[in-house]
Amino acid sequence: MAIHLVIIDALNLIRRVHSAQPNQDDIQAVITTTTRTINRILKETEPTHIIAVFDHHLQDRGWRAEILPKYKEDRKPMPEALQKGMDEIQEAWWKLGIDSLLSDGDEADDLVATLANKVAAHNEQVTIISTDKGYCQLLSPTLRIRDYFQHRWLDAPFVEKEFGLKPEQLADYWGLAGISSSKITGIPGVGPKAALEILTQFPTIEAANESEDLPKKYRKKFDEHYETAILCRQVAGLRTDIELGFNLQDIRYEKGTRDYQVS
Repeated sequence: MAIHLVIIDALNLIRRVHSAQPNQDDIQAVITTTTRTINRILKETEPTHIIAVFDHHLQDRGWRAEILPKYKEDRKPMPEALQKGMDEIQEAWWKLGIDSLLSDGDEADDLVATLANKVAAHNEQVTIISTDKGYCQLLSPTLRIRDYFQHRWLDAPFVEKEFGLKPEQLADYWGLAGISSSKITGIPGVGPKAALEILTQFPTIEAANESEDLPKKYRKKFDEHYETAILCRQVAGLRTDIELGFNLQDIRYEKGTRDYQVS
C-alpha cells in the first residue's frame, strides 16, 4: 500500500486563523475554523498517515540561540487566550483522527523536517502543510509543501521564481543574506541580490570562499564574516536527526474512528 504522510505545521496554521478572527479571545471560533480547514486538507490530500506538529509554548529558543544568541530574541509570546485554548484545539483535531506531536527542546521545524525526510527517503509521498518557505530546502521528488492559504505548492518552480535558486541552495542563501525576522544576520552588506549573484556563480558558501573568481567586492566581506555565514546557514537550516519516539504505524489515519470515543 502506497503511503502518503501529511504533516501539519500546527502553529503556522493556527496563528493564521487566529489572526483573522474578529474576536481573538474566541477560541471556539478558532476551533471551528481550524476544524473546517483540517477537513478540507484531509479531503484534498487523502492521507494514509497524518500528524500535527506543535511548538511548546514554554519552549526556549533552543540550539539555534546557542549558536546565534540574538536568534528570535524579540519574538512575541503566544496570545494568552490562544495559549489557554491549545489543549482544546488539539482535542478537536484528535477527534478528526489527527495525533499531535509536541516539541520538547526542539523546534517544531526540526521535528517536521526529521519525520518528512525519513519517510521521503524511502520514496514515500510526504506533504507538509505550511506557509513557511524554510521547508523548501527539503524538497525532493516525493516531498512537497502546500501553502493552504494561498492555494499553491511551494515547489522547485516556486523556489526558482521566488529566489532564483535550487532548493538545496536556500540555506546557503540565508547564510549569506540573513533572515531579518529571525535575527539571522548573514554577512553584513550582502543582501538578497548579492547572495543570488554569488550562488548563481558558486553552488555553496564554501565554494565561493575558496574560489579566486569570487568578485573583489565580496572578498573582504567573506574574509571578515565567513564564519558568521557558516553559522547563519546552520541556523537557517533544518535538522533531520531528531529522535521522534514513534513509528509510522502510530499515526495512521483512520477517518471517524475516534468519533465514538470522545464525548
